[in-house]
Amino acid sequence: MVANQSGTYISPENYLKSEEQSPIKHEYIRGEIFAMAGGSDAHDAISLNLLTVLRLHLRGSRCRAYTGNMKVHIEAMNVYYYPEAMVTCDERDRALQYFKRHPCLIVEVLSPSTEAFDRGGKFADYRQLETLQEYVLISQDRVSVECFRRNSENQWVLHTFGPEDEVEFVSIGLRC
Repeated sequence: MVANQSGTYISPENYLKSEEQSPIKHEYIRGEIFAMAGGSDAHDAISLNLLTVLRLHLRGSRCRAYTGNMKVHIEAMNVYYYPEAMVTCDERDRALQYFKRHPCLIVEVLSPSTEAFDRGGKFADYRQLETLQEYVLISQDRVSVECFRRNSENQWVLHTFGPEDEVEFVSIGLRC
């Protein structure tokens, strides 16, 4: 991410309006905008493979997978992020054209420049989404998937998957 150099507050409305016209994607964090960097070959391959599996699995269901071109809005935190992939099964999201508010699954493919933020501040913001059941981090440097799953006590429990493991996304009933 590259920070907004002006340092001035930008309203969510102005951000959304400018984002519709911008050739570059930006995330919005409490009045500041951050340009999104391009991904590596591995990053793109992982994203494409993941989205293919999600799309095929969800075909015919009430759920829909979205690519890194769809924003998630966390109103309580005043942010808009572009997750690598997300799934929403919530009818309230069907009417929203440029962002979603009620995902059950969010996936980020880790990059060296964003890994700390994806694990820290971004995950803290994502946890404010009441509908979110799983937050998944996929490494592009080694075979590793970390799935943070919300349990019945509203606590986030880490489930790790390695090279020989079958990955499970309970929120959408997917094993792969």
